[in-house]
Amino acid sequence: MIPVTDGVRLDVSKVQEAFPDDLIKVKEFVGETYICVSRTSLPAVAQFLRDDPDLQYSYFCECVGVDYSRWDHERDLEGRFEVVYNLMSLKHYSRLFVKVAVDDGQTIPTLKNLYLGAEYPEREVNDLFGVVFEGNEQITRFLLPDDWKGFPLRKEYPLGGDDVIFDGGDRGPAVEDLMMPHAGESFTGRTGSEEISGR
Repeated sequence: MIPVTDGVRLDVSKVQEAFPDDLIKVKEFVGETYICVSRTSLPAVAQFLRDDPDLQYSYFCECVGVDYSRWDHERDLEGRFEVVYNLMSLKHYSRLFVKVAVDDGQTIPTLKNLYLGAEYPEREVNDLFGVVFEGNEQITRFLLPDDWKGFPLRKEYPLGGDDVIFDGGDRGPAVEDLMMPHAGESFTGRTGSEEISGR
């Protein structure tokens, strides 16, 4: 467990001291700690967390992207997209989330030179959201076919309605042809032949 002094985690206090102008916000949520930093300072902050002998955030768990273009609630950062890095200190068995924000046309410095495990998660975020990681650019798509248009995890991307083309050239049904609303969904519909009430 990461040491805590006067209610402040050791990792947070060290980042506050080392990067006073780049630390935008510290947030505690459901028992996890998030630090929001400027995107340009991301590599320096990550290297500090990894190399500081008192912290040793040497294990890269993952990074994920979020599109906030249709979010009307309070935000931690300004910018359409957020990329959240999940780091683990094997010294303290403690997790820390590092968040950065980016808009279309901006780039985020890659962490693949600090954490080898960052290369492919960053490529996934690039492929599905269109976020560009400077130093981890790809010539071809990663998860999607090279001729795929758009970024399917962006909020404006259309959902369903396209026929699925299978390997042998066969066409499968569109998503909407197979959808059956059920009680777990947040829209009015039917489950089999039973009406769903109260929705």
